[in-house]
Amino acid sequence: MPKARVALVGCGKVAGIHAAALASLPEAELVAVCDISADRAQAFAAKHGGRAFTDLGALLRDSRPDAVIIGTPHPLHAAATIQAAEAGVHVLVEKPLAASLADCDAMIAAARKGGVTLGVISQRRFYEPVQRMKRAIDAGKIGKPALGVFIQYSWRDAAYYTSDPWRGKWDTEGGGVLVNQSPHQLDILLWLMGPAAEVSGSWANLNHPTVEVDDTAVATIRFANGGLGSIVTSLSQKPGIYTKVHIHGASGASVGVETDRGATFIAGVSQIAEPPVTDLWTVPGEDSQLAAFQAEDRAAFGRVDATTHYHALQIRDFLGAVRDNRSPLVPAEAGRAVVELFSAIYQSSKENRAIALPMLLEEKWTVWRTDDTGNTFLVRGNLTREEALRTVAEFESRGHKQTYFAERATR
Repeated sequence: MPKARVALVGCGKVAGIHAAALASLPEAELVAVCDISADRAQAFAAKHGGRAFTDLGALLRDSRPDAVIIGTPHPLHAAATIQAAEAGVHVLVEKPLAASLADCDAMIAAARKGGVTLGVISQRRFYEPVQRMKRAIDAGKIGKPALGVFIQYSWRDAAYYTSDPWRGKWDTEGGGVLVNQSPHQLDILLWLMGPAAEVSGSWANLNHPTVEVDDTAVATIRFANGGLGSIVTSLSQKPGIYTKVHIHGASGASVGVETDRGATFIAGVSQIAEPPVTDLWTVPGEDSQLAAFQAEDRAAFGRVDATTHYHALQIRDFLGAVRDNRSPLVPAEAGRAVVELFSAIYQSSKENRAIALPMLLEEKWTVWRTDDTGNTFLVRGNLTREEALRTVAEFESRGHKQTYFAERATR
């Protein structure tokens, strides 16, 4: 069976993890890498293999990948995904799927239209203790999931935010702790509890005054199954304490995982130093097995490089889904649910009210310009209709020779 041809889009910190994961998979080969910086792309290709590109269109045309893995800043996920899908290439996107629901919907629509598979990275689903929780819940061992709790007490210092120019800004990161450090656990919470029906939340920046975005958020959830949920996620506890997801059942039994000890690792900077472990297990007849489960978890951790191993497991699952024409374990719709959840928390905080899910998307408009040769260029996006029309009028009033027009955003 021929190897799957995979390309990486974005050669930043997380790309090294994906390259190492691909190198461990005999069924895959890295054939190309792409970055807006030619020097960075060439240096990355020299280290990890593949041909270096600065233009995604050229990569798709010349390298003919079967799949691409996108690791660009969050607001740029949609454009690369749509371009790849239109070329008939399968796409696996780093978390979060996108920075907005509108982008998520455009990506999913493009994948469906192009007949390609679209997935999102959530490698912590593949942790042994998380899989153990899922099996127990699916087997009815705790009854109906009744209360889901996600707690993260982590830390990021000032150097983290200055390590890349896009970090800590609404326009280029899309948000803070909710968007960047919480999607894995939000995904686990939704995977185990089911879809959310209503969210109330607030966010704040407690001790990172040099950045714009949230370092802390709290929320309560009412799930579609009638269960309740609680979220406390923060990057303000130096040097980091723990990150946990606990699920309590209607029977009174509970299961839980500590996904991270201390501060969550930083891709391309630090390594996973402590094993994810089952830290709560009160299933009737199995409550005495907690120590044995933890021993299994630590033994499994000792056999692998956890920083890359679980990414490799997810990439293998994704490529298998492409080959077998099935859904991957973490499909794009799951990534969209996470984006909807953190978007609802932001909206709830802004409007000081509970937000019902699914959310109603506000119609967005885009302003374009056409030059004398007939080429069309994006001027501004993510606008209301009134803002788009005002923008067109503003540019026309300046006497520009180009033609400006506004249209309802389709992607």
